[in-house]
Amino acid sequence: MTLINPAELAAMEGASVLDVRYRRGGPSGRELYAEGHVPGAVYCDLDADLAGPPNGGGRHPLPSAEAFTASMRRLGVSSSRPVVVYDDADSMAAARAWWTLRYFGHEDVRVLDGGFRAWAEAGLPVSKEEPDVSGDFTARPGGMPMLTAEQAGELAGSGVLMDARAAERYRGEVEPIDPVAGRIPGAVSAPTDQNVGPDGRFLEPAALRARFDAVGAVEGADVGAYCGSGVTAAHEVLALELAGVHAALYVGSWSHWISDPARPVATG
Repeated sequence: MTLINPAELAAMEGASVLDVRYRRGGPSGRELYAEGHVPGAVYCDLDADLAGPPNGGGRHPLPSAEAFTASMRRLGVSSSRPVVVYDDADSMAAARAWWTLRYFGHEDVRVLDGGFRAWAEAGLPVSKEEPDVSGDFTARPGGMPMLTAEQAGELAGSGVLMDARAAERYRGEVEPIDPVAGRIPGAVSAPTDQNVGPDGRFLEPAALRARFDAVGAVEGADVGAYCGSGVTAAHEVLALELAGVHAALYVGSWSHWISDPARPVATG
């Protein structure tokens, strides 16, 4: 089970719950956490806990196994207990936590569908208390498939490489974050925000399958995903998983691709 609903989480015992609310350019997730969170949840900082420092590997490169181990132990994560992750609503940030935990070897990670909004709308209790936790998780890389830049470029020609950014960024018409606009040549556009409905919950698997079928991302195909910095593309990988399609993630994504001026760029 990859998704969990508020009622199921409320009835669950023994899970580690991570609040991964994140707003680029807005109030910090920690401030939102302090205002109220799922009881027992601890705050997980996307920049500090789910990414390493930008060093040429893109804006959100993977943390080292050692750093991730230390972060997860501090947040109370253990391999023997399930982990539930959530953000505001649409699971964009939570999906990065889901993927990173899975990549580093945790086998039972679930995403609260609809996030904190769904929890609050269900009338479930909200806490301002920060629990005292500790865990014994040890990161073991390789639990999820990952693409290098070279592999992503090759996959765009030989399989299906999905660009999870907004369509106008895919076309190179605008680029609000990175210094170069455009896409990896051969990639197909599949904006991540179309994986969820207005309530932030994921579409039903059949609807997701139909969406991905349209771009050739079907069960058995060689599929990968990228975005700006490996956050929303993790959401794409999660949505593909819900649709029954296994996909690899190019963690460095566009912010890493353009760090080498020799790599080609397509627009239009």
